[in-house]
Amino acid sequence: MGLVYKDGVVLIVDKRVQSKLVITDSIEKMYQIDNHVGITTSGLVADARQLVDRARVQCQVNRMTYGDDIPVSTLVKKMCDYKQSFTQYGGARPFGTALLIAGFDDDGAHLFETDPSGAYQSYNAGAIGRGKATAIDYFEAKWKGGLTQNAAIKMGLESLRESLEEDLNPETVEIGCVDKDGYEKLGREATLKHLGKLS
Repeated sequence: MGLVYKDGVVLIVDKRVQSKLVITDSIEKMYQIDNHVGITTSGLVADARQLVDRARVQCQVNRMTYGDDIPVSTLVKKMCDYKQSFTQYGGARPFGTALLIAGFDDDGAHLFETDPSGAYQSYNAGAIGRGKATAIDYFEAKWKGGLTQNAAIKMGLESLRESLEEDLNPETVEIGCVDKDGYEKLGREATLKHLGKLS
């Protein structure tokens, strides 16, 4: 899930654990790309890691070339051009992952959703992965402009719970925020506090 609030963007993931033997910290679905950009992934994890590495390189190239952070929309376009090129040639398959890209730059907060074809769109609130349709319906009914960070996190967690049709597992939920101060992934204690506020 991703939601734009008045000062930034919230990202929320549920790391689905298929077995109680899996160590949840070994599963990564949320990544810091640069000081001002975070990404969540859904789909093939190995493909997502390749795209994450590529995005990090794009950010560094822009910093070395221009001495500044890459604008979020420019990063998204470059990533989607790269993804689209893998749909054109024999011997290469499309990347099997969708991305939610959240960032903050001189133009404010941004949330983009990209798909394996290289298409992208900007959203106020979006979701990828299983339960996407339910989450989108929830956002369409409830989202409004000018949310506070806490309200955005609460709404995101509620929509995640709705899409899972079960209680959230505190061990598998992660929350990240991107605002003018940069990207920050909330610690376990802060995440549990937000989960505790759900009715």
